[in-house]
Order: sequence, then C-alpha cells, then structure tokens
Amino acid sequence: MALLQISEPGQSSAPHQHKLSVGIDLGTTNSLVASVRNGLAETLADEDGEHLLPSVVQYFDAEMAAKLGKNHVVGAKAKQNAVADPHNTIASVKRFMGRGMDDIEESSVYEMLLDDNSTVPRIKTVAGNFSAIEVSADILTHLKTRAEDTLGGDLIGAVITVPAYFDDAQRQATKDAAKLAGLKVLRLINEPTAAAVAYGLDTGQDGIHVIFDLGGGTFDISILRLNKGVFEVMATAGDSALGGDDIDQAISDWLVSELAIKSPLSASLQRQLGEQSRAAKEALSAADKTTIRINSDQNERLEIDLSRTQFNQLISPLIKKTLIPCRRALRDSGIEKDEVIDIVMVGGSTRVPLVREKVEEFFGKTPLTSIDPDRVVAIGAARQADILVGNKPDDEMLLLDVLPLSLGLETMGGLVEKVIHRNTTIPVARAQDFTTFKDGQTAMAVHVLQGEREMVSDCRSLARFELRGIPPMVAGAARIRVTFQVDADGLLSVSAKEETSGVESSIQVKPSYGLSDNEIEQMLKESLSHAQEDVDARKLAEQQVEADRVIEGVNSALKTDSEQLLSAQELEEIQLSLQELATCRQGSDEIAIKQAIEKVEQVTSLYAQRRMDVNVQMALSGQKVDDFEE
Repeated sequence: MALLQISEPGQSSAPHQHKLSVGIDLGTTNSLVASVRNGLAETLADEDGEHLLPSVVQYFDAEMAAKLGKNHVVGAKAKQNAVADPHNTIASVKRFMGRGMDDIEESSVYEMLLDDNSTVPRIKTVAGNFSAIEVSADILTHLKTRAEDTLGGDLIGAVITVPAYFDDAQRQATKDAAKLAGLKVLRLINEPTAAAVAYGLDTGQDGIHVIFDLGGGTFDISILRLNKGVFEVMATAGDSALGGDDIDQAISDWLVSELAIKSPLSASLQRQLGEQSRAAKEALSAADKTTIRINSDQNERLEIDLSRTQFNQLISPLIKKTLIPCRRALRDSGIEKDEVIDIVMVGGSTRVPLVREKVEEFFGKTPLTSIDPDRVVAIGAARQADILVGNKPDDEMLLLDVLPLSLGLETMGGLVEKVIHRNTTIPVARAQDFTTFKDGQTAMAVHVLQGEREMVSDCRSLARFELRGIPPMVAGAARIRVTFQVDADGLLSVSAKEETSGVESSIQVKPSYGLSDNEIEQMLKESLSHAQEDVDARKLAEQQVEADRVIEGVNSALKTDSEQLLSAQELEEIQLSLQELATCRQGSDEIAIKQAIEKVEQVTSLYAQRRMDVNVQMALSGQKVDDFEE
C-alpha cells in the first residue's frame, strides 16, 4: 500500500528541507560570506581556497571588457592591479557608502564627481561613473555567486552586517547595494551583535560584554548587556575614520620620510606604498622585523627594515585613539571596567599585538581571540540568517531589529518629545516623566507620534488615550511617568501612570504599520532638509508655552490675593507687563517673548516674595517652637 505524505496547510511538503541562506560581512578591506552547513556556521571559500575576498573592484575600458567578456573583476585579481591601474581600481568603498560629496574626504587617487540632477557622488573610471552602492553591489554579486556555487542552489536570503554607528543613509545604501546584487536582505544587523552571536554569548552568562571592532577603515566599540538571551546595546562609540588603513598610512608616511621620497607621489606609487605597508603590518604581527621594498617613480629600488619596536612607536598614537571611545562608552553606559565579563576582538587589525596588549591593559582582562577576527562577524550573521529562513524554528535566540523612525509624545505647544529614537535596537523599554500644566488638572491626553520632525503637524499620529484620576495639585506638582515598550515583533505599548496615586492607563499600537520603505525614507529626508527650520520652530513654540505658563500662573495668583498684597500702581504695572507678554506671544520672535517673560518675572518678584511670606506665616500660625523639635 502506498503512503501519502501529508502536510499541514501552508507548510512545506518537505518540512526538513534545508533552506539556503548566508551571512555577509561587507567589509572595508575584506568581505566574507558564511553559511550554516550540517549545523555548523562556517565561511565559504573560493575555488582557490581563499575565504577573504578583498573589497576591491577593477573596471576595464570597452576594448578590455570585450576581450574578457566582463567590464570588471573583483577581489584578489583586482587588488593585484591596484598599483598598475590605481584610478580604475576601487578599494575601501565602504567609507563612501551613504555619503554626500561634502562628507567624502578629498582623494588624490579617485576622481569624484556628481552626475547631472544627482546628489550621489560617483567615482570616474574608464568603464563609466560608479556610485559606492554600485561598487558594493559588484562585491556582493561576487559573494552571492560564490555561495550559490558552493551550496548548490539559489539563496533564500542574506543577513548583512553593518557597523553599529552606521546611520540610516548608510544602512539604506547597504540595502540598495544588496538589491542591485539580486540578494533578498533578511535583516541588517550590527557587527558587534553578530560577533557576540558567533561566540555564543547569546546562550552564555548574563552580564556585560564588550565588542572591540577595529577593521580596515572603521573602529567601534559596543557594550552589550545580555539578559535571558536578549542583547541590549547599552552604549556604542567609535571613529568612522580610524582603522587598519590608518595604520598602513602611518607606515607609508614613515617610508616617505625615511627613504626621502620626493613629492608629489604618483597614484601608482601611493598604491604601492599602501600595499607594502599593509604587508609589513601583517608580517610584524608574527615577526620581530620585516624588510620593505619599493620601486620609486624614478624606477629606483628602495629597501628598508622595519622592526616591531619601531612599528609600535609609529602606531601607538592611533591605538591610544581607540581607547578614548572605550572610556566614553563605559561612561555612557554607567558601568565600571570590572563589571565586564569578556571582550570580543573583531576585525583584522586586532591581530596587531600592540592592539591586544593595550585592550588587555585597559580592561584588565585577556580578550577573546579564538575565532578568526576576520571571520567572526560573518559567522554570527550566518547563524542569524539560518534562523530567519526557518531552519531552526524552535531556536530560543531572540533576533533584534531596529526602529525605523523615532517614537514620541505631543507636549504643550504642538511639540514632539522623542522617547525612543530611530535605529534603537528592539526589544526596548524607555520611560520619561511629565507633569501637569494647570492648577487642579485631573486628566492628561497622551498623543503617541512617529517621525523625526520637531512639530506634531509634521509627524505621523499613531494613537491617543487619556489618563484620568490625577489628584488635583498645583501645576507642575504631579509626576506622570510615560513608558514606551517595543517588543521583538515591533508591537508598541504605551502606558501612563501618576506616581502618587497609582492611576494608570495604556494602549497598544503597531509603530511601523502602513509605512512603506519609501515613506520612511521620505520622512527621514524631510527631517534633514527641514532641520534648521524645525529647530527654530521648536524654540519659538517652547517660548510660547513658557509665556502661556507665566500668564496662567500670574493671573491665577492675582485673582486670589492681589487686593491684599498689591497697590493699585503695582497691580497696573503687572497687568501691563502681562499684556505686553500676551502680544509678543502671538508673534514669531522668540527673543522678544523671552524678554517679555523676564520683564513679567521682574515686576512680579516683590509680589511673589509677599505671597511666600504670607504662606509661611499661615503655616506657622498656632504652632509652638516645641512642635518643630525632634
């Protein structure tokens, strides 16, 4: 009798079929692709057995492209021609991702330009003008092909890592590059988180973990708190222009000085100095001395020895620079060095012995180096990709995402107070205290908003609810704690609680529901283009709110006891100052409003003192001195 294979509706008829996914570390100097095979995450090698793919692309002219059948090569072959063809061989393109022309440092090697009607910088080559996104796409395409050839099938998707400090523009540029390469991005994750996952810290001891990531072009440190399998990013710091490239440059500068090489240097010689400096750095990670050989522009054969001691002296200022963000991250997270359980070393530049020595000296602990620092990020990304495509549906590891836009509340004057900022890793919970505006206020309307602008009218309304039952108090005396909590699925809960009475109200919303990537991108663009306008509008609104508060407070007081405490002339002077303030409040001059507020405070100072004296006398009336003794 034949047996039929039965599956639940919506499930695969082959439930144990392994879905192909990869983790990709798109690096400044080198890139890698990794996948989980037979339960083990490992990086994938090319046909020559090389795991690292140099992040270098060489473009050809039409004649060479026709001859080779392609207009570019990626990786080691491109890197070999960097000295001979420097203008058409693009390296360290990650530094240009998501950046405008004003953000890119002048390069003597590449000719950067803007196409007509475009704000995206492009690199001029014989094959055409290419953006950083297009160059990165060529690198990703190469890695995708390697993975599909190795794994023997089409990829379901990829997890791609980015530095923790990458802003939205840089993250979006990375997504765009993947899309051009034909890759489905399952998720972008921060490199520190991927490194921690690779070491299995997500299943290890709860506590504080530090990720020290010194790559080819960038440095960042992240302090993570692990609690029941969930990483909370406590603090990040770093330098987007500090890495192995800068160590190479220090050696290059020393070579130019020691060998008396005359300026200006040709692009070819600059590339040669860079390549030889990198080789020397790598050699000195194991040896005490290395010999550097250079062919000058005059075709002279130059040779010089560099010792480990000299090398350490050259790079010591750079290594010290990495410790400044370490101190800042510790301070920002509010922890002490002795609370750190372990330090994970990430990035090829952490192979430099002096780096490891200084990190161990700073934290007082031997850093973790058992996994190849070049591969650790890709391995962690592969583990997360394997879970995201459903190969481990019962895995308890909680995957973290980030909020695409900030979440906040409406405050007086139509202002937005951001409670959780965009790109914050979720799950997350944040609380902020607010108070009442009017005397005797017993209810508060809570308006939840999403967006980057300063005014309510420019942001997206998510939800409204009310907190009632606040005990009547003078304005500013009540303490209302509003808590925002976003879970791993992006579900937002907002609760408001008055601390003295315990009255509470709450609501749940989906913060990103109904917004496409284009709408999110548009909101971010508007926040940037209207940045100064928004700041000015916020300053004006804040002064208007303060004016309302002062007018409300003074008028309330005058109704109570002005006849007993003020002369007719004093009362008239106060009322005139209030009228001036009310007139200024209707205008758009924040400085005039501020000055009018100061004038009201000046003319009411004597009145305020008299009110205070009366209240003190009333409080002491009928009391004996003995009543105040302990």
